[in-house]
Amino acid sequence: MKTKYIDLIDQTYYFPQKEFWVNDKNLLQFHDVDMMSLVQKYGTPLKFNYLPKISENILSAKTWFSDALTKYDYQGNYFYSYCTKSSHFKHVLNEALKNDIQIETSSAFDIDIVKALKKEKRITEDTFVLCNGFKRGQYISNIADLINSGHKKCLPIIDNYEELNLLNQEIKGSYNVGIRIAAEEEPKFEFYTSRLGIGYKDIVPFYKNKVQQMEHVTVKMLHFFINTGIRDTAYYWNELNKCLNVYTKLKKICPSLDSLNIGGGFPIKNSLAFEYDYAYIVDEIVNQIQLACKAAQVPTPHIFTEFGSFTVGESGGAIYQILYQKKQNDREKWNMIDSSFITTLPDSWAISRRFVMLPVNRWQDEYERVFLGGLTCDSEDYYNSEQHVHAIYLPKYNENKPLYIAFFHTGAYQETIGGFGGLQHCLIPAPKHILIDKNEEGEITTELFAPQQTSKQLLNILGYDN
Repeated sequence: MKTKYIDLIDQTYYFPQKEFWVNDKNLLQFHDVDMMSLVQKYGTPLKFNYLPKISENILSAKTWFSDALTKYDYQGNYFYSYCTKSSHFKHVLNEALKNDIQIETSSAFDIDIVKALKKEKRITEDTFVLCNGFKRGQYISNIADLINSGHKKCLPIIDNYEELNLLNQEIKGSYNVGIRIAAEEEPKFEFYTSRLGIGYKDIVPFYKNKVQQMEHVTVKMLHFFINTGIRDTAYYWNELNKCLNVYTKLKKICPSLDSLNIGGGFPIKNSLAFEYDYAYIVDEIVNQIQLACKAAQVPTPHIFTEFGSFTVGESGGAIYQILYQKKQNDREKWNMIDSSFITTLPDSWAISRRFVMLPVNRWQDEYERVFLGGLTCDSEDYYNSEQHVHAIYLPKYNENKPLYIAFFHTGAYQETIGGFGGLQHCLIPAPKHILIDKNEEGEITTELFAPQQTSKQLLNILGYDN
């Protein structure tokens, strides 16, 4: 009878996989990195970023679009933009910008990051800076400052009717803009239309009645984004076709319009059973755009995407130690980790996001069903089958044989939502953060980006200066 943990994985999933396998010492490997070596060198809890994965995903997307453009003899270019809100860290931007990409911003301070990157010559005035989000006050001023300084490829994406007036007050001379469509959400949502952008039916009248009258404002882009992401569903294709209908109508009266931004939304792997045909989806998107433009007899646009989670999500991970097992009744066993899910993986708590979870060691041991609990006194600080559909199985708890577990593909949003460097729930300190890279010889290198938070740091935030 097969009762070992590795047997469970073998009979449940196709394993090993491209990024996950177990070495001859029964220790988990992630890409070229021995997870146990990180534990031995840095201890737990820890967060990490495997930086080469960022470039790998960017280049994959560029290849899918290049292949589709070639297949359909598409008369337009593809531009990959990174959505900075997914992770603002310098090490993330530095890695992403190795691959000739554009930048998408969401708030005022994003523009300060853009200025810092320009100063370091990571980006130039040839880099598109697409400014999304609701714009007021400092955000408007920072956008204007960037454009006034000569960055003509800074493109404010108009979110509401008042933004043009606000931009006009601060931008000197002519400038380019995009217009965002307020997509209609899936029926299961609590609201019918996205709060971001201008309604489908209002785009053309808005251009005719207002934008067209402003000789110093040139519309270059139509922006479209679906909250649920790019999925092979009737809902997505229907919304894309509605967007293309608006694009072709606007193009006929606005010759300067030459770009279509389809936003972000590529999913990332959240299970060993994850399947998604990226190449097919890209092929079909390009095909649909070309067919719509041909039917309307308008030129095909340049295609922009704004991938955030897809860019950085699969580079991140977290490793914890199982400290103790609590048996609360005859059926429930709680494995307690040495950190908190609420603070280190907030999406698992806030929106029931699933991540790939695997043990680092003891793959040849027998397994058991467990729940995972965090250190805070909050009843919601857990990760189990009620939240995440599938039961959690791990090697059996043994107080004499330490067990380490790792969560993968956590690189998007978790640090910013968790308040990196700030207060943590129940004052559970933020774990140390490790950067993993490869040198010129292809050898794995690691460095400590941030140590674990100290009591003094937290008390200083709280006002206990002494």
